[in-house]
Amino acid sequence: MRKYEIVRSHDDFDNIIKNGKCVKNKYYIIYNKDNSLNYARFGIAVGKKIGNAVTRNKIKRQIRSIVSNNKKLFPISKDYIIIIKKSILEVDYKTMENEIKNLL
Repeated sequence: MRKYEIVRSHDDFDNIIKNGKCVKNKYYIIYNKDNSLNYARFGIAVGKKIGNAVTRNKIKRQIRSIVSNNKKLFPISKDYIIIIKKSILEVDYKTMENEIKNLL
């Protein structure tokens, strides 16, 4: 994932969550909203209930890798916020990847 493909602003996060469409399953909540850009942007949110900083950063790295490897599944000109649920700790990388693909 390139730097320009990341949603960084807190206001953007709030706007996407409040006004975007939502899909969810046991492991993720994904909000999406149209943007006026020629590329998709992604934001990843991992709460403190998931674990310590090492665990949260590991999960974020894995999610970034999954998104980068499967960009063709995400339509362009949309912003995505991926919120991670605590049940993600029980699964391996392959399952994480399959669950994101199933939501899309």
